[in-house]
Amino acid sequence: MRLAKVVGNIVSTIKDDGYQGYKLMLVEYFDPETKQPEGPRMIAFDCTDSGVGDIVVVNTDGGAGNMLLNDDYAIVDLTICGVLDHYSVNGKTADIRSGRFAE
Repeated sequence: MRLAKVVGNIVSTIKDDGYQGYKLMLVEYFDPETKQPEGPRMIAFDCTDSGVGDIVVVNTDGGAGNMLLNDDYAIVDLTICGVLDHYSVNGKTADIRSGRFAE
């Protein structure tokens, strides 16, 4: 699992029948300490009703996507599994709403 920021919505007019009704979001991983983006932006299935600007937990193994879709053969790499209010790194807590670390 990794932390990411939701940076956009994905709209797909044509997709596999098994994916109909599920929201796709564009996420960007970031370093939890520096809050700087890391790596490319990726597409993730959303099972939390997250929105642009939310800090989320992204499952990266595919199993969560298979459970979400109830399909053992679905090709799903990333699934948003939680929306965060805050997180802690090295004794410092990051408050998502303020964007600042507190001791």
